[in-house]
Amino acid sequence: MSNDTMPSYCFLLIIIIFSCIPNIALSNDPAHICSFDSNYTSNSTFKTNLNLLFTSLISNTPATGFYNDTKGNATEPAYGLALCRGDVSNDVCNNCVNSSVQQIIQLCPQQKSGILWLPECILRYSNQNFFSSVDTLTRRLLYNIGNASEPERFSKLLEQLMDSLAVKAYESTLLFALGSVNFTIFQKIYGLLMCTRDLSKDDCNLCLRESISQIPNMGNGYQLGGVVLTMSCYLKFEVYPFYNLSAEAAETQPPVSSPPGQTESNDTAKIAAAIGTPSIAAVLFLSVAFFCLVKRRARKSSVRKIQDEGEMQELGSLDSFFFDLAALKEATDDFSEANKLGEGGFGPVYKGVLNDGQEIAVKRLSEKSSQGLVEMKNEVVLVAKLQHKNLVRLLGCCLEEKERLLVYEYIPNTSLDKFLFDPIKYTQLDWTRRYKIIEGIGRGLLYLHEDSRRTVIHRDLKASNILLDGDMNPKISDFGLAKLFNADETQGKTNRIAGTYGYMAPEYALHGVFSTKSDVYSYGILVLEIITGKKNCGFQASGSATDLPTNVWQHWNGGTSLELMESGGGDQFRAEQVLRCIHIGLLCVQEDPKQRPSMASIVLMLNSYSTSLPAPSPPTFYFPSNTMNKVQPGMDEGSTQKAGNSVNAASIDEIEPC
Repeated sequence: MSNDTMPSYCFLLIIIIFSCIPNIALSNDPAHICSFDSNYTSNSTFKTNLNLLFTSLISNTPATGFYNDTKGNATEPAYGLALCRGDVSNDVCNNCVNSSVQQIIQLCPQQKSGILWLPECILRYSNQNFFSSVDTLTRRLLYNIGNASEPERFSKLLEQLMDSLAVKAYESTLLFALGSVNFTIFQKIYGLLMCTRDLSKDDCNLCLRESISQIPNMGNGYQLGGVVLTMSCYLKFEVYPFYNLSAEAAETQPPVSSPPGQTESNDTAKIAAAIGTPSIAAVLFLSVAFFCLVKRRARKSSVRKIQDEGEMQELGSLDSFFFDLAALKEATDDFSEANKLGEGGFGPVYKGVLNDGQEIAVKRLSEKSSQGLVEMKNEVVLVAKLQHKNLVRLLGCCLEEKERLLVYEYIPNTSLDKFLFDPIKYTQLDWTRRYKIIEGIGRGLLYLHEDSRRTVIHRDLKASNILLDGDMNPKISDFGLAKLFNADETQGKTNRIAGTYGYMAPEYALHGVFSTKSDVYSYGILVLEIITGKKNCGFQASGSATDLPTNVWQHWNGGTSLELMESGGGDQFRAEQVLRCIHIGLLCVQEDPKQRPSMASIVLMLNSYSTSLPAPSPPTFYFPSNTMNKVQPGMDEGSTQKAGNSVNAASIDEIEPC
């Protein structure tokens, strides 16, 4: 092992050791859902009833761990319940319910219904009676980024554990169950299931079974931990003890088979494992830290260092995330031109084949890219956490010698622009495929904005960053400019604009303001490009329109929207479907961000024709093309901000041409 590679491997070992220590939080952000279709005023009867309801839940829930109540039976009633985990004490329950009331008031201000899931309790309220009604359709999935070392065996043991716990919860008067099963000699899988106690046993079982069926939808289906949150029940599993172990000791172990060659542990072994795991981890950590320190001091001063590498600790526990440089050189034939797929702002991309036959795409950081290392770190830390079928999957990276490489799954059909704007290949995109691409990009963005653990703003959504797999399914790629938002952040600002001309929202291009709605604008441009087969950048038309949205708007107002369909790309299509997509595209490119729909609304519009669409307002042309300069794309030094903060104007100095 070379001295250059030593920091990367030491860093990886430290990450893996930290993953062995229990009580690692899945997410710091409280999961919640608010209904924004109905609100109340500060002096309304409902507000009074809601305050009475919260007081009642705080007072009565800790005694039994569950309480539901109604205030204001005749006028403006408020229905609510609180549920504490069956393994927590009355004091913990009391503190959790108190905290949940304070938080939900902040998270769902003046909304007439909402639900908040905290680690020890659940709080739900509404202006509609939901008691004794099971709801499994409204749900949230949260999961850890680490994958099991033996995924098939892990998945089988987890399935058996969940099935066993579902039976126990059905038989329990508390509709609650917890338990664990041995995965390795040093590691267990811990699980917990519970239902709100207003449900019948059968409805509880129905909710839990539906939640269990969602586990394969977490990432690649082999995650080391996850939570399924619904309105009526709760499921959680981890490889560390997240519940009160004494509660498990009081119960009969679930009938799950142990790994081959293992017998049931006695009480002494259980205590030893509970005490020993963090102790062993601490000893190993000190040993590895000392080993790495010695090696680092022995390095020559000329060895290049990776700056701010500590930030990549956000990756968590990932088996085999770092690739060997020798293996990647062999896979790509030493980065030969014959294997070169293309080149972007980051650097060239090569196709490779690993020894096991897996095809990969390798991004190689160009030494000329001044911001490339920053973008690389941003992409690694962010994309490693994201798992969705409409997002390109990051397999790992390599930081050996002077090479800085990102390794992705190989997508055979390259990018959307290679088909959409090609005079020959565009005929392969019939309307059915185009519609599927529009839907898929929408689902990917919805995941980034609402379903991932933290809101992700892509900031560079464009046709060349949409990859197409063998079945022409779209995958969003290139997260070098992406930004993360915390729970209390709704928009960000920057003084250095980075992105691609033609896809940037007006508020971002002119003032440096970015949010989920700036991604929605880029999505709208993409939708219009997919329908028409024309680029917004460098747009040319016979009429007075100076850009694609304006041209589409003119056809929309003139009742000639179907003339926009690209000939050859729509040999067979449903006029209603095309018109609806044009309508959605125009809603997305409205000048006012507040008027643009959310991605959740867009996905609903695409899949439900019973949903009426509001009339779009005219788009605006905001950026004259003669001000464009070709520059090296790079990361900005902007910052996110909370709702309500003012935004300063920004200079436009980091824009990439189409």
